[in-house]
Order: sequence, then structure tokens, then C-alpha cells
Amino acid sequence: MKFAALDEARDFLAAHPDIDMIELFILDANGVPRGKLLHREELLAVYESGRPLPSTILGLTLNGDDVENSGLVWDVGDIDCRAYPLAGSLVRLPWRQIPTAAVQVSMHPQEGMPASIADPRHLLIKVIDSLKAEGYHPVMACELEFYLLDAKRDGNGRPQPALDADGGRPRSTQVYGLRELEQIEPFLADLYAACKLQGIPARTAISEYAPGQVEITLEHGDALEAMDQAVRYKRLVKAVAHKHGMQATFMAKPFDHLAGTGMHMHVSIADATGRNLFASEDPAGTPLLRQAVGGMLASLLDSLLLFCPNANSYRRFQANSYAPLAPTWGVDNRTVSLRVPGGPANSRHIEHRICGADANPYLAAAAILAGVHRGLREHLDPGEPVQGNGYAQATELLPTDWLTSLMALEQSAWARDALGSEFLGVYLAVKRAEYRQFMAEVGEQDWRWYLTQA
Repeated sequence: MKFAALDEARDFLAAHPDIDMIELFILDANGVPRGKLLHREELLAVYESGRPLPSTILGLTLNGDDVENSGLVWDVGDIDCRAYPLAGSLVRLPWRQIPTAAVQVSMHPQEGMPASIADPRHLLIKVIDSLKAEGYHPVMACELEFYLLDAKRDGNGRPQPALDADGGRPRSTQVYGLRELEQIEPFLADLYAACKLQGIPARTAISEYAPGQVEITLEHGDALEAMDQAVRYKRLVKAVAHKHGMQATFMAKPFDHLAGTGMHMHVSIADATGRNLFASEDPAGTPLLRQAVGGMLASLLDSLLLFCPNANSYRRFQANSYAPLAPTWGVDNRTVSLRVPGGPANSRHIEHRICGADANPYLAAAAILAGVHRGLREHLDPGEPVQGNGYAQATELLPTDWLTSLMALEQSAWARDALGSEFLGVYLAVKRAEYRQFMAEVGEQDWRWYLTQA
């Protein structure tokens, strides 16, 4: 693994003499950035010899609780593990009152043990390297939906859409509406400016199906670089929203009566020269594309927990909602899980529509590419593409509950081989702990349903 050179930090500090603080962060398996706030004079040492972080930092639940049977707590004495900066990740945070920069780190493969086995970025690198060893170079991009919410809850303590530029609360929205985007222009202006400053290729903005719901596409490129950008983009969206007195959420289903939020992942395979191996005048792509689809479909159930990692993730799966419900594929068809978009022959690729926006981009990409690799190795046939309403034609449905997906990953021999038993040991321990915590909590829905009826 290549880490950033010391000159990168020296050049940055020379170009930004006013920077006082540095946010050092690493992404855990849940996609939560965790780390430390450093002073300017501490930065060069991080580049020279890394920064020790506790082993538990990559074995926490979504709520930040230790998971004792993860193997990263008492078994190893919560040992310090050294993390190093990623090249190109040191950037200014223009919205901070104190002049502040951020740098993303990853565990060193040896000096970062045992936490390095749980580093989600390492898992993606492992899967990418296995593809490249056979001459396949994955290209990916993310489309991330999110909601803009008011920083204040309503009278019942529930989240509500943010006020628009006119000071009103939007009660409805026009999908693809331009006025909706105009109403959040100050936020979008700062978001695009911050993306440009940080080298994140944010492109088309779309008003989605619900008040305050927005999608912005990121440009395709090298799979690892694309997921690095997606990770930093999510942090950036939340920070810019906070600056504007709003809360941005990537929760999969924040409202029961409104659209869920997804993360559409676009994938193709290139050769060493960059030539798209899926490119074809046939709208359904090359035989290689079909094999990739076959592999993703064959491993879909085993991977689902990585695409939909939380209890709330499964509330998104509803018929006729543009959220997929079945292991299906089609050409230019948004009612299926794996869609081959139209367009010029050289742009032919697969749009994976299953992930919730709450998924960790590194883990989702790793599972997608592992499925692609399976299809290419085994020459899997996906069958005929679905034409028309994929919801109505589905003969097999995806599970719509967290536990079934957890157990499918737990019992998958393919996942242990493709993703590694060490990583899965930590990840499943975390998810089991979260499942127990979630099921043990009694809340408003329980009282509403059972308090007077039981």
C-alpha cells in the first residue's frame, strides 16, 4: 500500500500558513469517520512515522460502543495501531471558523495490526488487486442521494425537511424540478465550491422524489479513487449543510411516507490501456458484461448486508418505489436491481441500484467487485434481461429484514473466500452487537402498537 510522501505535508503547510488545526480521520466499517484533532505542528510527524490509534477504533458499533468479541478489545489490550496519511487527502475545510484542514489515514498493513484486518479500505484494495492480477481494471462512480433537514425537530421531536429560500417548509416536490434546486442555491454554491477546492468531481444535481431530497453524481474513475472521493464527499455534504443551519442525512429511509435514499454504484472493467471491456454497440453490452452481471446476481444475497447494513436500510425496499426488490437485471430499465444504462457504446457499464445511501462506499464497492470477479471467473450467465415492469415479473425477492441478510453473510463460503474470514469476523461481530442492541430497545412504535392491546 502506498501512503503519502512527507513533501505533500510540507508543501501544504507552506501554501496554507494560517492553518492551525488538522482533523485526522479514518473510516470504520459502518462508514463513520473517527479520529483526532491535531495541532499544525503535529502534522509532519504523522507523515514521517504515522499516528497511533487504538485497535478498538475499527471495531465499534454505529453508536460507538466497543464490541468485545471483535478481537480488537481485551484480547489485544486495545493496542495502539499505526495509521498513515493517504496521498491527496490533505485538504482545507473552508467552512470551519478556526482555519482547519483534514487528512484521511488508513492502517498500515503491518504496523497497524490487528486493526488493519478490519480497515474497510484494505478490503477494497484486496478485491481490486485480485482483479488487476488477471488484467481487469475496475472503473466506478457513485450517485448519492441525501435529505436536507431542518436542524430543529418538529413539535413531536421528529425530523422535518429544511426551510427553503423563501422561508417556507416544502410539503411536496417536483422530481427533476429546477425551482427546488434554485431554492437551495446558497447550499449548492458552497457545496460545489468546497468540492472543487478538495478535488472532488461533483457533477449533476437532481431534485429527487421528496421535499429536501437531492442527488449529486460523482465522476467515474479508478475504483479506489472513486470511493475515496465518495467517502470525503459525504463528510463534505454534512459539513456544508451544518454551515447553512441544516442537517444532511444519508439515512436509507428517514420518513415512512417519502422516498428512500440510495447509493447507485456504476461499474465497468477496463484493460491496462483504459479500454472499456464492456463497450459494445449492443445495448446489453459484451459477453464480459453479462458475466459480470451474472456474478453480481449470484452473490447478491450473500453481499446484501454490505449494501444495506442497518435495520432501517430494509424499510427502503417497497414496490414501485425505484428501490430494487429482486435479483434482476435489464437494459435501460429502472425497475431492476442491475441496470445497463443506454448511451454511446464506449460508455457501456452496469448501474448497481441496491445500496442504501447509508452503506460504506468501500465495503459496497468491494462486494460489488468481488461479485463481478466471480462472474468473470466462472463465466456466469445472468439469463435474459427483464423487459417492462421488473416489479411485476419478479419470481424471487430479496429479504427485507436485517437478520436474514446478516445470517446470509455469516453462512456464505463465497464471502469468506472473497472478502476474508478475518475481516468478516470483526464486521459480523459488530453487526451482531448492533442487532442485539436494536432489538432490545423499546420505543414509540412498540407503545403505539402494543401498550393497550397486549
